[in-house]
Amino acid sequence: MAAQHFSPALPASAEGPRAARPGYGKRSAPPGQGPSRPADFTGLPERERYVAAYVDRLPDGAAMDIKSLAKDLPLYGQMAIGTALRALAVAGHLRRVRRRVEGDGTCRWVTYTYWSRTARDNEWWTAMLCGAAAAPVSEPTVEPVAVPPQRAAAPDPPAPPGPEAPAAPSAAYVALAGLGRREPRLALSAADCAALEPLAAAWLARGIGADHLTVALTAGLPEDVVFPLGLVRRRLADKMPPELPDVSLRAPDLRVECVECGRPGPAAPLPDGLCGPCRTPHVQATPPDGGGDVPARVAGLRGLLRTP
Repeated sequence: MAAQHFSPALPASAEGPRAARPGYGKRSAPPGQGPSRPADFTGLPERERYVAAYVDRLPDGAAMDIKSLAKDLPLYGQMAIGTALRALAVAGHLRRVRRRVEGDGTCRWVTYTYWSRTARDNEWWTAMLCGAAAAPVSEPTVEPVAVPPQRAAAPDPPAPPGPEAPAAPSAAYVALAGLGRREPRLALSAADCAALEPLAAAWLARGIGADHLTVALTAGLPEDVVFPLGLVRRRLADKMPPELPDVSLRAPDLRVECVECGRPGPAAPLPDGLCGPCRTPHVQATPPDGGGDVPARVAGLRGLLRTP
């Protein structure tokens, strides 16, 4: 009779669990799962239950890639661990994603492995990962050193109110005001610049630089410019550049990795954490009446995932 492995202990070493590289390793899903219980993962096959119990006890940031888990769990090799992780993703316990992280003036892609003790359906994972993509991510910073409180000194008397400093002119206003220096025929007054500022600001908001704006307004002028305000207004309106789509829509900050082949993609088109080519055999093996029931889907995979 095969030995039962319900709750594997963490490896007994001075270093503790293996720490993943920055940006990798385990990341717990949002709270709401409740404390760990002996009955967790009882609906999974023996191998998947054993791996899940071990991963669930790892702290955030611990390595849970295939090679590290195979070293910590000598009962199974790398192929068996990879199959178990895939089954845990199908069962709704994990998703592996790539996130764009900015820090120290650089931008790089890192891989996070989100873990949930409670099995979640595809809709829950999609909503959770889309919310994680909207949250800004940056490299960890050094916390400031706490300074012991000092005795408060007597406050200084309030200074008498003085004249408010004038607000700095906008980049659009500055570009318009500089037209007269570039081309005397387009010398504008302060009132003219203020009237045309919204149109010039629309150019700059669409990614056009001040130099480009100046060239577009001064090129091909007639020999005599009688009314520079009207001519500049007409050119700003008629030559308005097109509005380009947001770069963030074309390069999302989060992509879900297929747990089988590692191919990245958006969260919604990767149900069960698998891309289309890798998911096809699992879809065929799943009972037709268990599409939204996680325990039923796991039961349908037991025969395929049972250790030989």
